[in-house]
Amino acid sequence: MKIRLQLFEFEDLPWFPSVVRAGMMDYLRFMISHLGIYRPIVPLLRKALQATGQHQIVELGAGAGGGTEGVARALRQLPGMEQTHVTLTDLYPQPAAWQLLARQSQGGIGYETAPVDALAVPAHLTGFRTIFSAYHHFAPSAAEAILADAVRQRAGIGIFEGAGKHWHEILLAWTILPVLQLLATLFMQPFRLSRLFFTYLVPLIPLCTIWDGTVSILRMYPPDQLLALARRADPKASFEWQVGKVKHWSGSQVTYLLGWPR
Repeated sequence: MKIRLQLFEFEDLPWFPSVVRAGMMDYLRFMISHLGIYRPIVPLLRKALQATGQHQIVELGAGAGGGTEGVARALRQLPGMEQTHVTLTDLYPQPAAWQLLARQSQGGIGYETAPVDALAVPAHLTGFRTIFSAYHHFAPSAAEAILADAVRQRAGIGIFEGAGKHWHEILLAWTILPVLQLLATLFMQPFRLSRLFFTYLVPLIPLCTIWDGTVSILRMYPPDQLLALARRADPKASFEWQVGKVKHWSGSQVTYLLGWPR
């Protein structure tokens, strides 16, 4: 699918109720973690970390941290990667969700409580930058600015989207995934009465998730557009860029862009 539509997602809207946004993020974290969506990119990220000599990862737009937990655990199990540490950041921080991940990670995950703008990352947040499942939220000018900021600060960066941008993924968002969400909500941690209320009694969480999931796929940048953004952000070609897709065990794909200083 080559088409890209810059539609709105509910979770991006400043007035959107934070309790519903948190419930949607909890669902994404639960599904991404339990399905191991980003496990196929671990070798790619390891290579990029080794190329930059980094053990510190700064995740931008972390949401509830869905892309991080499994990836960090898998990295720390690899030889030479035992000291890998992830700092979660977001423009809308979610420390309640991040505290759980930090405890479970046994020191592998921390977080920044202050809001962090991915377009202008504070200088004290050093490390290899990652964005999981969130790059499509940014219009082309902002998406390019994120890469340009990494180039300017000589920070490696990895962009990962848990889909391959196919029409059948939209069909899944309309059919199977809502059923899984209704089943999975009962088992999500930390426990929230608000999540149960806005899932089963007033189903704003599943309805908004269906819309945002559909729009996410339509807004995703395919590999050729990711590479074009990178080249505009790095006119002097001072970074090494890699782009492509890798398969998940379920048959779905992960789209990625990796860049680090030459």
